[in-house]
Amino acid sequence: MDNQTVEIINRVLPILLLLLLGHWTRRTGFLNDDLVDGLRKIVVNIALPAVLFVSFLTVELKSSFIALAVFIFGLCVALYILGSFLGPRVQPDHPYFKFPMTGFEYGMLGVSLFGSAYGLANIGIFAVVDLGHELFIWFIFLPLLLRERDGIQKISDLLRSFLSSPVIIAILLSLLLNVLGWQESLYTLPVTGGIMATLDFLANLTIPLILIIVGYGIKLDRKGLGDASRLVAIRLAILLPLIFVLNTFLIRNLLGLDKAYETALFTLLVLPPPFIIPLFMRPELLEEKRYVNNVLTLYTVVSIILFAGYFILNPAL
Repeated sequence: MDNQTVEIINRVLPILLLLLLGHWTRRTGFLNDDLVDGLRKIVVNIALPAVLFVSFLTVELKSSFIALAVFIFGLCVALYILGSFLGPRVQPDHPYFKFPMTGFEYGMLGVSLFGSAYGLANIGIFAVVDLGHELFIWFIFLPLLLRERDGIQKISDLLRSFLSSPVIIAILLSLLLNVLGWQESLYTLPVTGGIMATLDFLANLTIPLILIIVGYGIKLDRKGLGDASRLVAIRLAILLPLIFVLNTFLIRNLLGLDKAYETALFTLLVLPPPFIIPLFMRPELLEEKRYVNNVLTLYTVVSIILFAGYFILNPAL
């Protein structure tokens, strides 16, 4: 067995083992829903912002990133519009079909997969590719979800939620410090050096915690699994060929970015829909919530398989 094969096995195996550990904690009752919700809060509000702050602080900013963000934003909008068109025609019994047709679970799955395989030091590349998607989630996707549940939402409330999100605060503050050229100073000055070391410690928690949480949540309900499979198949049939086209003509030829960004784009576009969808559904929609949960779970499993296969073929950035 050559060294490259050994390295691939040693990088993929921890991902699978942590997912299995998370699944084991649910099956045996070692963890319960309340404890996992607490872990999820730590990830979303503390560990993930720490990762993103450190990542955006050191990433080299390029004008092409703006074009990439605009394109990813537009792609997410186009997928939602397509879902709104296809839903009544292919699955008229599922009014939420349009929501899992768009968006990608960057925070609770993408970071752990990309970071495990290619190293936390390279998360900045993945974060750059995700920028347009984050704008879509906050300013288009979440308002649409809330409108579906509660009716029209105030723009001021949405803007307040956006600016108070730990993830968004971490990204904006890090970008500001990056532009000001304070990267090295933050690591060497008194106090700030200690803060940066703390953030590095917190960042190291992110991958294992996320994978355990995702593994805990892997639970397929056989009822309605066929409908969920159909949505997953439709979305992947659109996105998988599109990834090849975008990497060839957008990332490589138009924007002139290197292979690392092709890998980051592949990772983003094979991710499942956002895990927040069931959290913003009306509680009485039990059947529809089961359908969405099945989509998310099945898509998560497929995403992990696709990413693992890609990493085996492309073990280096």
